[in-house]
Amino acid sequence: MRYLRHLFDLGAARRSFPASTLDAIQHAIQASEHKHLGEIVFAVEGSLGLAHLWRGRSARDRAREVFSLLRVWNTERNTGVLVYVLLAERAIEIVADRGITARVAQADWDDACALMQERFAAGSYEQGAISGVEAISAILVHHFPATHDDNRDELSDRPVLL
Repeated sequence: MRYLRHLFDLGAARRSFPASTLDAIQHAIQASEHKHLGEIVFAVEGSLGLAHLWRGRSARDRAREVFSLLRVWNTERNTGVLVYVLLAERAIEIVADRGITARVAQADWDDACALMQERFAAGSYEQGAISGVEAISAILVHHFPATHDDNRDELSDRPVLL
């Protein structure tokens, strides 16, 4: 059954996240990053390739791989956060760099994922993504508020379609 979901989900990422939605998410990330020292990267994948399915890769495994591929770990303060959405499995994973995981409980990320999941289930991908970015931003503002001396943007704010 898992194979079928992935085979028949071709093009789902572009349908669910058109350019206008990507623009809105990008603006939400830009606004968010002025308030904290974190770097948020939003990545959407419609389905996994056969090689990943054959190896039994979970959405969490793939999220960790994407975290590395997109170099989210490569920030000066170790404050990168990846939001990974796998549409074929209706999975949302948040992977945070070691500087953040030392301070933020998994339950906080789970709450942000649940918020997005609820909106996505209703077909509201844009609002779900923006709500998720805002929830993540609130967590980062609490633990890593912006300072005026150096809050440069180290990673692209544009969502990535994989």
